[in-house]
Amino acid sequence: MERKQGGPADPRQEGDLPGAAAARALEALLPPLRFAVKDGFAGASRLAGFGETVHGAVARARAAGAGDSPALRRLELEAEGFDALPLAARRKALARIAADLAALIPVPEELRALARAARVEAEARPGGAPPPPAAKAPPLAAKAPPLAAKAPPPVAEAAPRPPLAPDPPWHPLPDARTPEERAARRRRLATRLADLPRVHPAPRALLEERGRETVEAALELWPRAYQDRTALRRISELRVGDEATVLGTVAHVRVQRMRNGRPLLKVGVQEGGSALELVFFNPPPWRLKQFAAGESLLCSGKVTEGFGARRQMSQPEVEKVQAGDSANFGRIVPVYPGPADYQHPALRKLMKRLVDELAPAAVDDVPAEIRARRALAGRAEALRDAHFPPPGTDPLRAAERVTPAFRRLVFEELFFLQLALAMRRRGVRAEAGIAFDASPAALARAVEPLPFRLTGAQERALAEIARDMAEPEPMNRLLQGDVGSGKTAVAFAAMMLAVRSGWQAALMVPTEILAEQHARTLSRWLEGRGVEVALVGASARGKAQREARAAVAEGRARIAVGTHALLEQAVGFERLGLVVVDEQHRFGVMQRASLISKGRRPDVLVMTATPIPRTLALAFYGDLDQSKISELPPGRTPVTTRLFGDSQRKAAYALARGELEAGRQVYVVYPLVEESEKTDLADATTGATELAKVFPGHEIGLLHGRMKPEEKQRVMDRFRAGELQVLVATTVIEVGVDVPNASVMIVEHAERFGLSQLHQLRGRVGRGAAKSFCLLLAHFRRAGDEARERLRAMEETQDGFEIARVDLRIRGPGELLGTRQSGQKLLDVADLYRDEAILEEAREEAFGLVERDPDLARPEHAAAREALAGRWAGRLSLAQVG
Repeated sequence: MERKQGGPADPRQEGDLPGAAAARALEALLPPLRFAVKDGFAGASRLAGFGETVHGAVARARAAGAGDSPALRRLELEAEGFDALPLAARRKALARIAADLAALIPVPEELRALARAARVEAEARPGGAPPPPAAKAPPLAAKAPPLAAKAPPPVAEAAPRPPLAPDPPWHPLPDARTPEERAARRRRLATRLADLPRVHPAPRALLEERGRETVEAALELWPRAYQDRTALRRISELRVGDEATVLGTVAHVRVQRMRNGRPLLKVGVQEGGSALELVFFNPPPWRLKQFAAGESLLCSGKVTEGFGARRQMSQPEVEKVQAGDSANFGRIVPVYPGPADYQHPALRKLMKRLVDELAPAAVDDVPAEIRARRALAGRAEALRDAHFPPPGTDPLRAAERVTPAFRRLVFEELFFLQLALAMRRRGVRAEAGIAFDASPAALARAVEPLPFRLTGAQERALAEIARDMAEPEPMNRLLQGDVGSGKTAVAFAAMMLAVRSGWQAALMVPTEILAEQHARTLSRWLEGRGVEVALVGASARGKAQREARAAVAEGRARIAVGTHALLEQAVGFERLGLVVVDEQHRFGVMQRASLISKGRRPDVLVMTATPIPRTLALAFYGDLDQSKISELPPGRTPVTTRLFGDSQRKAAYALARGELEAGRQVYVVYPLVEESEKTDLADATTGATELAKVFPGHEIGLLHGRMKPEEKQRVMDRFRAGELQVLVATTVIEVGVDVPNASVMIVEHAERFGLSQLHQLRGRVGRGAAKSFCLLLAHFRRAGDEARERLRAMEETQDGFEIARVDLRIRGPGELLGTRQSGQKLLDVADLYRDEAILEEAREEAFGLVERDPDLARPEHAAAREALAGRWAGRLSLAQVG
């Protein structure tokens, strides 16, 4: 049969089928069309915004390469004025739209029947002419190219797709050239959500509750996951165990009672003759009123088998479908952290509005030459695509933040962190410092008091420190190494370089016990050499403390060792030249600055208790030169680590008893949670009593946080002297405590300790020639997945650097740097474990930029300078850890 010119297309005769992407765009018209024509066009009068929906689908089909076929142009003509048509005219227009769609893509049977009826009506008209369109159309081209050359596939019922309205035109603004233009655009993004017109209070409250009160802060609420709503599943395809998203119509809503009297909500959903039951256990009151028969629902969840082998989803995420909702359907949509499923549609609409209307004004603070060199998207595009990824994006990769959009955002965050460190490093080096005598002869004199020879790694670290100390600019160096690697000996040699050059040195440590131990060790090494070491305690009361402080102030004491007491205003130095900070993360930036201010810009050496992952060191200590001690001194024996459940306690005690009977000593450590110190004290007190029965004939001591410093010292002295064989402690046995005869560390409630803490505790044993053990007693029923992972890592490796990497992945940088209590996140979008390569790039670019333009004075770097002082200032203050 010859097709008459101008009539609706026959799918078996018109060969202009579109490609896959264009077909997907047109398939978005199927659900609203089926809804409208169902039951004799019952839904035609309720179809809102369909003309715009058709316009959007045609535009996206063309953008996907569909060309300009007659069928597409007819669809566009039908869309003009569709929403204003009376019901009778609307029915006929819907039939013609179904016919033109059938010419382009496979359609369901009810639409194919409608298309056939439309063709019959068109052929019955004189000349087969089409009816006049609903609104005047532009003249058609004489001939249109085919959409695709390949033959149509077999007709099959397409999976339903939600209706989609066209996105508004979106174009980022060009780079702002003047300070005034940048300021205006920054003010626009700093607008409070409460001041924006036409913002619904409910989604705004969701953002404000999370501290997102401005447009920019809202745009930086990153999705936790994404759902691909461009490719929905058919209910008939679902199998038990599938995680799927389907679109269906509510058939019934039933409320039943469970045996306990609580409500059970069952919602029947149908699509294409197949059914799915949604089950909500003990639903809140609002959920009971949420659904009505005939509504379209988008349902996401895991498919299970219900009563009578029915397909079922328990506690699914559900959203109501509204025609023209481009924020929630027909695309990959974001899932934000926090809101319930019913709150997400409104929140997405608000976020889509912010992305469409305000994100284009985002200022690109990363300089243009760096963006081009690193192939980075603009900030505006990155914000858009981070919230609403483009078609074809893998939702899992987007959730893992490894898409081009997130690459740009991660780079930006790390770049400004590194830029701050580069500027700070340049500022320190511009100051006048002290040039110490660090000649080979001076080095030899500095290490002479040590009763042992330094390892090769210690010698290399000391050489790097000495090279810095010889320069007239201030030293700012990080010294790190594994537990027991000998950092104290290297720091001692550095202090002796300062002392022999006529200056004083200060060693600040976090605890009284550690300060006392260091003071005693240094005094022993310096005995008879004419160098006085002063222990500055926490209180100025008492004759000994008054004398110690006077010795430091007058210069008789050349080395001062202490805790926060060194920061007291009353503590002064005659000529402070070197500051050594041990366990630096236990001290704040201002505390370190306070100690440094007691001298004429002294050199600074900071030490870490356990190794820091390379990425963490680069990210937050990037302004410091770094030295690493990568080997243990001879005589350190490997420690065997074993994990015991609470029911295996007797086996752990048997091992410890064997060591005690061999003449060695045992630590038993309980976790201390400050909020429940009394409980922990009771645990340790009870534990000490119980251990007296387990280890009869062995003296047991107790150490806890409520004891006075002198009481703690007496207990430690007795343990060190061998008068106590078992030491029970409520606090962590301080880093650096050195009792070579102790060969067993028992950690109670090991699941409550962090990985670095556990590694530090393990480092308290293995300091003598005897084989040593770290026994971790854990309550597995109370341990979460992270705790189990920590304990497994302790069993599997003794490498502190590998343990640090695992700890970084589990806990993130905030806890490792001691800043978690601040309530601020150090990193918002970057992940140092995942983004090591991007960190390297960002560091290279930031330090290179400061080298080329030290003050960021060039016009092309003005935006970066403004951002560093403005948008990034608060967060970067947390990075001041050096």
